[in-house]
Amino acid sequence: MRSVLRRILCMRSFEVSEADNGRQACEVLHFAGAADLVLVSWIPQDTGTLELIARLRRKTAQKAIVILLATAEPHRRDLERAIRAGANDYLTKPFTSMQIDQKLERFGLAGQWHADGDNPSSCCR
Repeated sequence: MRSVLRRILCMRSFEVSEADNGRQACEVLHFAGAADLVLVSWIPQDTGTLELIARLRRKTAQKAIVILLATAEPHRRDLERAIRAGANDYLTKPFTSMQIDQKLERFGLAGQWHADGDNPSSCCR
């Protein structure tokens, strides 16, 4: 799912960085600087997800960041907890590129397709 998401975002001119866990995500964001969008995968019963969202939201440089939660089973209670922690919205897995586009548009992050034939993977790190 992560590789599909990376490809979708790259094709919309986003520079994409990835992390395997919350600690690595914080390191990536620290070195990359401010980000526009962070997608966090929800792992049920994992408080680390909520801690990561709250930590990202507290960071001064990351206050304008859009945080989307990607979840396979969107339970209302879990979504409410994620929103309270600082997530802006959620996507239900599996999601489509159209759903990604709708979220990007909603938050003013709509990207442009590569019209010049560039390799979309060149934007990814």
